[in-house]
Order: sequence, then C-alpha cells, then structure tokens
Amino acid sequence: MTPAKRALDIVVALVLAAVLALPFALLLAVLWAVEGRPLFYVAERMRAPGRPFRLWKLRTMRPAPAERGVSGADKADRISPIGRFLRRSRLDEIPQLWNVLKGDMSFVGPRPPLREYVERFPDLYARVLQSRPGITGLATLHFHRHEEWLLAQCHTPEQTDRAYARRCVPRKARLDLIYQQRRTLCLDLALMVETVRRVLIRRSRHRQ
Repeated sequence: MTPAKRALDIVVALVLAAVLALPFALLLAVLWAVEGRPLFYVAERMRAPGRPFRLWKLRTMRPAPAERGVSGADKADRISPIGRFLRRSRLDEIPQLWNVLKGDMSFVGPRPPLREYVERFPDLYARVLQSRPGITGLATLHFHRHEEWLLAQCHTPEQTDRAYARRCVPRKARLDLIYQQRRTLCLDLALMVETVRRVLIRRSRHRQ
C-alpha cells in the first residue's frame, strides 16, 4: 500500500466516523432494542497468508454455536428482517471503519477471505492479497450480485462451499488481480463513488 492510498483511507475513515457517529449510535440503540445483544459480529479474516485479523460488522443473523463458511441459502433463515435491511444498505459494514483505521483493511481492495479458502488456494491468495483487503472493490461491484444469486441456490453447507470454491473464488480473484494491475488513487475514488451510487439506487428501487 502506498503512503498516498493509506493517507486517503485515514482521512476518509475519520470524516465518515465523525459524520456517522450520531446516526450510528441511534442505529445501535435500535438494534439493541429490537435484536438484543451481541450487537457486533466479529470474525477472523485474512489480511495476507498467515496474517489473520478480526473483522467487525453489525450482527445481521441469529448467532450459531458452530458458525463457519460463507453464507448461502442454508443460513438465510437466520437473517433477521432488520439484518436484511442492514445488508442491503451495507450499513452492517460501518464498523469496518475501525479496521481501516487500524490498517487491517483499505476502502478499496479484495474482500477479506476466510482462512479456510486462503489455505485451500494458497498460490492464488498469495497474489490476490498483495493488495490490502477492502470494503469495496472491482470484484465487489461486478460480481457480488451474481455471487449472492449463486449461493442462494445452495441449501446445505456442502453445496455452498462447493459453489463458492469452484464458481466464486476464481472469478473474484480474476477481477481483484485486474484491479491490482491498474490501481491508482483515481480508480479507488471512482470505485468508492460507484459503490455509494449503487447502494442508493438499490435502496430507491426497494422503496418503490
């Protein structure tokens, strides 16, 4: 990560933290009243091979004692109504501002993977994770909706894992490596703006 990219991350994270402080506090109060505790979902993700970190999100699902793997239709019944709204609006990712400030993540980069996939595809992720993981990115914008559709067809953990490993990991990696070859501050800003635009469009369509 270049000093300029890191500086952009810190400045944007601090500005967003200041702007969102009061709305986020109100959101936490609503979640506490409606869903109860825990308010946050904290899970291991990989910053690089052999370098795990703790990813913070707002909890959108009922807790499970043996939580593992990516989310497919096998977990859909655990998502609460307010959790669906948080996911659709990406408000569940606000706590990742903390991850950005700590340096575990950037605003733009590959989505941070689970350890099990990094260990199953070590050569691939050794290349992909040369870019610091991000909240959004080229793969997030251009493949996430299709990934959601693919995993929604899976009704067991085994089906979800197989679809993710075979059909999602390679395609996301291809896009992440394209970003890696072309990354500039201008591209990062364009991807951040496009992310906000798509979230707003998705919310307006849902209201209609």
